[in-house]
Amino acid sequence: MTLVTLGLGVLALTGLGIDFIRFQVDSTKTPTSWLFVLWTFTGSTAMETVSLIAFSVFLLAVFHAILKYWAMVSASRLAQRIIVDLRSEVYDKLQQLGFRYFDSHDNSSLINRVAGDVQAVRIFVDGVMIEILIVVLSLLIYTAYMCSIHLTLTLACLATTPLLWILAIRFSRSVKPRYLENRRLVDRMVRVLVEHIEGVSSVKGFGQEKAQQGRFITSNDHIRAKKYDIFWKISTFQPVMVMLTQINRAVLLGYGGYLTIVGELHLGVGLFAFAGLLQQFSAQVGQVTNITNRIQTSLVGAERVFEVLDAPVEISAQKSSCRQLDLQGEIHFDHVSFAYNENQPVLNNIDFCVRPGECIAVVGPTGAGKSTLLNLIPRLYDVTTGQLLIDGIDIRHLNPDELRRQIGYVFQESFLFSNTAAANVAFGKPAADQHQIRRAAHQAAADQFIAQLADGYDTVIGEHGTTLSGGQRQRLAIARALLIHPRILLLDDPTASVDPRTEEMILNEIDHAMQGRTTFLVAHRFTTVRRANRVIVLSDGHIVQIGSPYELLEKDGLFREIFGPQVDRQSTLETTTIALKDVR
Repeated sequence: MTLVTLGLGVLALTGLGIDFIRFQVDSTKTPTSWLFVLWTFTGSTAMETVSLIAFSVFLLAVFHAILKYWAMVSASRLAQRIIVDLRSEVYDKLQQLGFRYFDSHDNSSLINRVAGDVQAVRIFVDGVMIEILIVVLSLLIYTAYMCSIHLTLTLACLATTPLLWILAIRFSRSVKPRYLENRRLVDRMVRVLVEHIEGVSSVKGFGQEKAQQGRFITSNDHIRAKKYDIFWKISTFQPVMVMLTQINRAVLLGYGGYLTIVGELHLGVGLFAFAGLLQQFSAQVGQVTNITNRIQTSLVGAERVFEVLDAPVEISAQKSSCRQLDLQGEIHFDHVSFAYNENQPVLNNIDFCVRPGECIAVVGPTGAGKSTLLNLIPRLYDVTTGQLLIDGIDIRHLNPDELRRQIGYVFQESFLFSNTAAANVAFGKPAADQHQIRRAAHQAAADQFIAQLADGYDTVIGEHGTTLSGGQRQRLAIARALLIHPRILLLDDPTASVDPRTEEMILNEIDHAMQGRTTFLVAHRFTTVRRANRVIVLSDGHIVQIGSPYELLEKDGLFREIFGPQVDRQSTLETTTIALKDVR
C-alpha cells in the first residue's frame, strides 16, 4: 500500500513539474491552480520551484527503493520460514500415519512432496497470495486515481479489462490438469531413480544399465513434453493479454489527446499522469499471467502436501489410553480378522491365548499371514474385526508409543541407518551406555563381527547397511530389539539370512533372551521351531493346527508336510555321522 502511494506521488509530482515547465514556456497555458498559487505566494523563482519538485521526486524514489528492499527481504524470510515449518509439519504427520498409508503411496511420491511440493506452498504464499493482494490494491488505487482525473477517459481505457479477467480464468482452468499430470510424471521419474539406486546390484548383476538408462530418459522426456505443452499454452495466452493492454494506450492517445487539445485535460497532471497510471495498471494486469501460472503450479503442489497433512491418523492414542504400561505379556487374539483391502481378508477368525513368558512359533506357507499376525501385536495395523487383548486390555485402549516401547521387533527385512554400529543397536534406546550396547550385541551373537570392523562399535555403517552381509545386518537388528529389554519379543524369521553355525549361536543366545518374555517366532526351520512351547500353523489366513512342535510332528497335517522332510534329513545326517565315527 505504501509502495503504491509513493509511486503515485512520484507520478503526480512529475506531472506537476511538466505543467509548470509548460507554463514557463508558454504563459498562455494555465498550470495547475494550487501549484500556481504556491509559486506566486512563496515568491520562488521558476528554477527553484522546478528544483524543489525534482528533489521531492528524488526523495520519494529513495523511500520507494528502501521500502521495496525491506518488503523483498521480509517476504523472503517469511517464505523460508514457511518452507521450514511446513516441511517439519509434513514430516511429523508422516510419523503419525500408519503402515496402511505407506502401503498405498510410493516412497518416491512422499519424498517428492516433502522435498519439492512444499516449495509450491511457499510459491502460493509468496508468489500468489501476496501478489494478488498487491495487484488488487494497486488496481483499485490506480482506478480511483484515474477516475479522479477523468471518469469518461478511465471507462474508455479500461473497457477491455473484463475480457482480460475472463481469459485469465479460462487459462487457469485449462492448465491445471496439465500441471497435475506433470507432478505425476515427476513422481514417476523419481521412482525410476530411487529404484535404480536401491537396486543397483540387480541392475549391474543382470547387465541392465542401458535398459535402466532408457527408462530414465523416457520418463524425463515425458516431463519435457508435458512442460512444452504447458509453455505452449502460456506463450499463447501472454501475448494476447499484452495486446489487449496495448489497446488501452491507443484509446488514451486518441481520446486523451483530444481532451488535452480542447483544454479539458491538463498535459502534466492529466494526460502524462494518466499515461503513467495506465502503464502501471497494464503492468499489474500483466502480472495476472504470471500469477495465473503460479496459481496452478502452487495449487497442484499444495494439494499434494495437504493431502498428507489432512490424511486421517488411523492409529492414535485415545484420550483414555493408558500411558504408563507395565505389561506382563498375556496376549489374546479374540476372533480377530484383518484385511488390507475390504475384499481381500488376510487373517480370518484368529482365536488363541498366550500366557506370559510363553514362546509361540508361527508357521505356514508363504502368504499365509504370519508377518501380518505379528504386525497386529504392536498395533502397526488395527484389527478389522474382533479384539486383540494384552493383559486383558484391548490394545486400541493402549497408547501406541508406550506399547511399542515394550515390544522388541525383528522384522523379516531388517533396516539399518547410516550411522555407527553402536547407534544402530541403540536406536530404540538412544540413552543406552556402551555396556548395555555390548551386552545386547553379545546376546545377538554380533559382538564378534562388530569388534572386527575398522572402528569397532564406532564404525559408520553404509546406507541400509550395504557394507554388511545379510546375516550381520540381521544380528544387529536382533541386538537392537533385545537392548530395550522388551516384555514381548517378535522375531520374524530372525535366522533366515545366516549360516547354520551362526544360526545355532544366535538361537542359543535367544534362548536366554526369551526367558521370562512372551515371544512370537516366525520360522521356516525346525531347528528354530522346536524351541517354541506351542506352534500355530496358518494356511490362507486360518489357524489349521495348534500344538507343541513334537506333537504336531506326530500328526498328519500341514506342519508335518512342512517340517517332516527336514526332520528326516536331520535324522539321516545324525545317523550317518554316528556310523562314520564308529567306522573310524
